[in-house]
Amino acid sequence: MLVVDDEPGIRQLLKQILSDEGFVVTAVASGEEALAAVAREIFDVVLLDVRLPGMDGLEVLRQLKAGGHRLPVIMISGHATVEQAALAVREGAADFLEKPLGLERVLVTVENVLERARLVERLREEEEEVELTGVSPAVVELRRQILLAAPTDSRVLITGPNGSGKEVVARLLHRHSRRAGGPFVALNCAAIPAELIESELFGHTKGAFTGAYEAKRGKFELADGGTLLLDEVGDMSLLTQAKVLRVLQESRFTRLGGSQEIRVDVRVIAATNKDLEAEIAAGRFRQDLYFRLAVIPIRVPPLAERPEDIPLLVEAFMNKLAFRMGVRPKRVHSEAMALLKRYPWPGNVRELRNLVERLLIMVPGEEVTAADIPLRREGVEGFLPGGPIPLREAREAFEREYIAHVLRLCQHNMSQAARLLGLERSHLYRKVKALGLKVDGPAGES
Repeated sequence: MLVVDDEPGIRQLLKQILSDEGFVVTAVASGEEALAAVAREIFDVVLLDVRLPGMDGLEVLRQLKAGGHRLPVIMISGHATVEQAALAVREGAADFLEKPLGLERVLVTVENVLERARLVERLREEEEEVELTGVSPAVVELRRQILLAAPTDSRVLITGPNGSGKEVVARLLHRHSRRAGGPFVALNCAAIPAELIESELFGHTKGAFTGAYEAKRGKFELADGGTLLLDEVGDMSLLTQAKVLRVLQESRFTRLGGSQEIRVDVRVIAATNKDLEAEIAAGRFRQDLYFRLAVIPIRVPPLAERPEDIPLLVEAFMNKLAFRMGVRPKRVHSEAMALLKRYPWPGNVRELRNLVERLLIMVPGEEVTAADIPLRREGVEGFLPGGPIPLREAREAFEREYIAHVLRLCQHNMSQAARLLGLERSHLYRKVKALGLKVDGPAGES
């Protein structure tokens, strides 16, 4: 808790009230000191007087919100008016207290604000997709494993190819666990530079390294009482692996640049698309960490192993995306669905979802036909009549057909095609040239 008030008596009263309830309280006398404290330490709630010498409380509130801080701020005033309270709420205050301060009123307000903050975080988590769609034997078995593993506190190692739904499995493990009321925190170890991952995991103090302008909680601390997903754990450096192993053994750590030990109660779930046993043999992954993480191994099957689930996935994605866009979902013709079921889906469920979104946007009619599916001829049929073809040839054939289809949809507008494909325009030009494609009309400038 941070208390900001220029009256020593008020500061002492609030510090005593909140300390008696188990809060750790820092009390300062000015807005400038408050901003410095927020940069230096981590707080859950700020109690902020409106009238302060120098920078007033409303300006402090504005600067906190402008700096991206989501911590709730309770404004305090001895001369409150309705207009003043309304202004504070418009500026982002979580609540407003009027002096003289009563013990019960202060505690109830603080607890209500903390509970609202927890609820907002829960709602943000629940907005994430946590559905495991399908009726195939592979998905039925996966659900069974999730329901058996979820109620325990045992660590789980989820393996499977990119885009197959490993994070969905992790979220379901959390949702069906005794920790469901706590936070679910995910960290993609492959997306964080090696020099920053320890800060992401353990947090840091102000000035711990160049660019550490304020204190920050790490993922372990944010996940206290809940679940931490270490996604793509196979990409973690050996040095970081050693530090994670120590936290798993001792349930405590220190922030970078700090000296105070922080104890946490976190269930760790790890996920990877790599063969960790091969990584161990190559000296890139610690065997002792592997055994700590892989108490319960769960494999997520690629989409190619469950083609009977594709119609259900298409329907689910179509309805959900159409609802978000405010449009009517499209029907998928049986021939189009047959093509989707025959395609090997190297990008798995994520690739299917992206295709459904593209079809929903780009197909002008109410029905998606086989002609609308950019997975035809070489892209799909090349896998079937004469048996499998080499992967390199299949990938190149699909890429050529797919890019040609998108170019036709965009009337050979290279800029628009590049946006749809998620490529830089210069990269698309090189692809077109390498694949021997022709661009009709102007070279794609809108």
